[in-house]
Amino acid sequence: MTQLNLATWDNLLRKYVNDQGQIAYDSWKQNSLAELEQWLTNVRNVDLQGLDRQQAIAFLLNLYNALTIRQVLHQYPIDSIRPQVLGIPNWLTFLRFFTQTIFTLNGQSLSLNTIEHKILRQQYPEPRIHFALVCASVGCPLLRAEAYIPDRLTAQLEDDCERFINNPDKVRYDAASQTLYCSKIFKWYKTDFLTVADSMPTYIGRYFKDPLPPDVTLVYLPYSWDLNQCLSS
Repeated sequence: MTQLNLATWDNLLRKYVNDQGQIAYDSWKQNSLAELEQWLTNVRNVDLQGLDRQQAIAFLLNLYNALTIRQVLHQYPIDSIRPQVLGIPNWLTFLRFFTQTIFTLNGQSLSLNTIEHKILRQQYPEPRIHFALVCASVGCPLLRAEAYIPDRLTAQLEDDCERFINNPDKVRYDAASQTLYCSKIFKWYKTDFLTVADSMPTYIGRYFKDPLPPDVTLVYLPYSWDLNQCLSS
């Protein structure tokens, strides 16, 4: 079983990510961009076929998040991964953030979309990854200030679910109107969640701090693409 060296990535997260999942991009770019680049170089030859399921998922989550951060660091300072020109979103630049080839893993060209949609979702289906993949935006899940570790992956993903679903910015329930307001992540990846639950309220109810009635109206919240940066850095 292949051993993954996650120490460098883990140390970078602990150093530059705060308890609110915000990233000190300015400090990271000034002091440790080369360290991140070196870690990515060191993992280029990882063979997914030599990893067990837990190892593969943990590695791919770490890789996705590391590549996302690297893209931001190369462009920083920016306020969003969805830039605007004269007040109009630049959709081409935004889409390229996810679709352009940015890494080669053991000879395979990868984009962020390839990692998420072609590898993780197809080869290692696990709905909880959607609370772990972070695309550098406020609307995303909070970035963990630690690496995903194969031996702890299940507990880490469960914690990610709890934290996301009980964050009122992502999920909240109005009892008076019986309306469940939730992140568009539940809309975009509905098919993944419904592989393990009969409905979206059922899935959310497994983690939500208060009981949810069987019949609720589902309303999706606006998604913020503002950068998840720590401005005090």
